[in-house]
Amino acid sequence: MQNLPTDKKIILFDGVCNLCNSAVQFVIKHDQKDVFRFVALQSELGQQILKHIGVNPVNIDSIVLYEPGKAYYYKSSAAIEIARSLGGFWHFGTVFRIIPTGIRNLFYDYIAKNRYEWYGKKESCMIPTMELKKNFLE
Repeated sequence: MQNLPTDKKIILFDGVCNLCNSAVQFVIKHDQKDVFRFVALQSELGQQILKHIGVNPVNIDSIVLYEPGKAYYYKSSAAIEIARSLGGFWHFGTVFRIIPTGIRNLFYDYIAKNRYEWYGKKESCMIPTMELKKNFLE
């Protein structure tokens, strides 16, 4: 896909989900090496990326981590890869790899299914501040 940074990992997230927005803020705060860029799943670019990597947007109610030209991960695998890329203390999150993906994703899906009820939902996608705008792709 053209116009995507090849040296960054792209996190596609639910732009109206409060839990997802909090997770994005957390990653931005702890991304000391400036590894990540962010795109809302609902955006035109988010939909194009999903189509490009062959992921049906109907099946995605979660986070997707896309490494242009290399790989993509979703659900619990994306969360583990993000923790690995953050490094430092957060690298310990990779210990969850010992749990089979199917079991990890059962927990992930349960949280994803209830995220709006538990954490709320915005009327529209988050609009980043000028300071954070460099972290988002359009």
